[in-house]
Amino acid sequence: MKKYKIIIILLTVLLVSIFLVGFYYNYQISPISRKSEKVVVEIKEGSIASIGETLYNNKLIRSNFIFKLYVKLNGINNLKASTYEFNRNMSLKEIINMLVDGNSYNPDEVRITFKEGLNVRKIAKLVEENTNNSYDDFINLMADSEYIDTLINKYWFLTDSIKNSKIYYPLEGYLFPNTYAFLNKDVSVKEIVEKMLDEMDKQLTKYKDKIESNELDVHSIVTLASIVELEGANADDRAGVAGVFYNRIHDGWVLGSDVTTYYYLKIDDFKQSLNGNKNLYTCDNAYNTRCTSFVGLPVGPISNPGSESLDATINYTKHNYYYFVADCKGKTYLSKDATGHYNIIQKLKNEDNWCV
Repeated sequence: MKKYKIIIILLTVLLVSIFLVGFYYNYQISPISRKSEKVVVEIKEGSIASIGETLYNNKLIRSNFIFKLYVKLNGINNLKASTYEFNRNMSLKEIINMLVDGNSYNPDEVRITFKEGLNVRKIAKLVEENTNNSYDDFINLMADSEYIDTLINKYWFLTDSIKNSKIYYPLEGYLFPNTYAFLNKDVSVKEIVEKMLDEMDKQLTKYKDKIESNELDVHSIVTLASIVELEGANADDRAGVAGVFYNRIHDGWVLGSDVTTYYYLKIDDFKQSLNGNKNLYTCDNAYNTRCTSFVGLPVGPISNPGSESLDATINYTKHNYYYFVADCKGKTYLSKDATGHYNIIQKLKNEDNWCV
């Protein structure tokens, strides 16, 4: 009996020791900090120990010994010398992956974030602010018909529809919003444009079969997605909003979308009221869906939609609603008829939840 007690005690000690060692190891390979703090470090040619020492001295790892142990246990022997931009919230695994990949730090790199829903004019301003290109450089390229033709030949989703003379900017809608990195400020406008188009290619190719079987062609889908992007709905409600527009298109209704009118008037500030604008219902523009005789979609996109709006437009919710309105928090309410629509608006006003 005494023998069994000794065995149980030894097993308990062993298990506790294993647990403590595992806990200690996991702690040692965890990030030094939870906060984001970038550190530029030059890793020189040398032994694993010297690389670990450099990382330790720069407060990127907790232990040089654990660094060497991790490298040995995982059979890693191809760490590359270079200059890196690490972050103190990176784990040991993430740091070693960077050293294996050899991702070097480029102090001249330019990163530009193009948010969802920006139009070409706003994109041109960001390009001017972050590169050595001017606003006009970007806008002028949009009007280069020969260049547009080369892009149509290169990208399957660009069609002759974008060459309609009534369209303000042929590539509006197709410049996928994302954060892009460029070598330096001397990046050309063409490189920026084609990097954004390459990303749009990746996004739309995922839906290519559904696009080809959709009642709308690809240009119309992107156009509708650009409207859905700006209508103020939460991501979860956009498929329902897209469904409203599909119903209106099916039944020959006017879309009546304010955001298309803002675009037609080239007003980029949606806080600016359209009430009283003498051109509000003008029917001589191919974008203004507020015109009472304007049936269907505008001639082209009015913004550059993100992945959520593209997905919502392609995989829209089928229902029998024809109206929608969003409250101050972006929650969307659908209605089958005008009476229900105006009742919801009045309810939101009474609740002080009407922000139009």
